[in-house]
Amino acid sequence: MEHIKRYVRHPIERGDRTLVVEGPVPPETIAGWRMHPDLDAFRRPQEQQEALVEIAGLPEGRIIVAREDDLIVGYVTFHYPDEMELWSQGGMEDLVELGAIEVADEYRDLGLGKKMIIAAFEHGQLDNMIVFTTEYYWHWDLEGSGLNVWQYREMMENLMKCVGMVWFATDDPEICAHPANCLMVRIGKDVPLSSAEKFDRVRFRQRFMY
Repeated sequence: MEHIKRYVRHPIERGDRTLVVEGPVPPETIAGWRMHPDLDAFRRPQEQQEALVEIAGLPEGRIIVAREDDLIVGYVTFHYPDEMELWSQGGMEDLVELGAIEVADEYRDLGLGKKMIIAAFEHGQLDNMIVFTTEYYWHWDLEGSGLNVWQYREMMENLMKCVGMVWFATDDPEICAHPANCLMVRIGKDVPLSSAEKFDRVRFRQRFMY
């Protein structure tokens, strides 16, 4: 399976300061930078940085970052689904997960999440992949955003739509656990029909059990 990685870099002016959105970033580069202390939604910043280094080193892994000088202020991760999750059960080489998206609080007015996701898909990098993301309301920063669960859901859907990801139905128990949870998917234009059909069987496990 070919994992196409074509580096992109976009400067962003913020007053008299310049930020950069770039990636996929190699592991050794990520290891040499610093993590913003507010990037603690999933684990402590140093531990999260170690996780980013590990993902960046995977054949299918890719990390897109937003940074100011050597300070990482946002990131997006792509990798194969965890082997303990439903989504790995098809053993699909062309199915990758858009995993974590995080931006430090003071940078959230710059649209960095959208810019990082768009960068990941530039130059057809993921056209031979099915990319999915699972949105669970218990991961959302409702308090920090000031949004209710449905407003946050709408925001996340609009964010994913910027690269052509759309809502897909599923009988996955975790997603079905709350009506605000959702599955968003983009099937790349170079993905064979056989893979799309296999993904259908993965997302509707109950349907194919009997």
